[in-house]
Amino acid sequence: YFDSSEKCLYSFSTVGKKIQWMRDNPKVCVEVDDITDQLHWTTVLVTGRYQEIGDLEGEGSARQRVLALFQQHPQWWLPGAAKLASGVEHAAPVVFRIQITSVSGRRAAR
Repeated sequence: YFDSSEKCLYSFSTVGKKIQWMRDNPKVCVEVDDITDQLHWTTVLVTGRYQEIGDLEGEGSARQRVLALFQQHPQWWLPGAAKLASGVEHAAPVVFRIQITSVSGRRAAR
């Protein structure tokens, strides 16, 4: 979720390589593509800093905000919260934000 007032992206994931890599190096980038066809597309590249939003004191309001935003789109949780093929449940998701430092992109519309 893009929060323009806070200049950040909110997201979640279960613990895996992506979370471990972002914990090891919090300088990250996110690419978003909207492709209609080879002549009509938009790509946006966001760079920023990864920050986990935990249950620690001082993070409560940020966590409540992001959970309220996610509840507006409950279908977002389905892939991250679904059972694995083995039938085992995923661990609790890691909620995080990317504090945006720069945005760039390209567009083709012919």
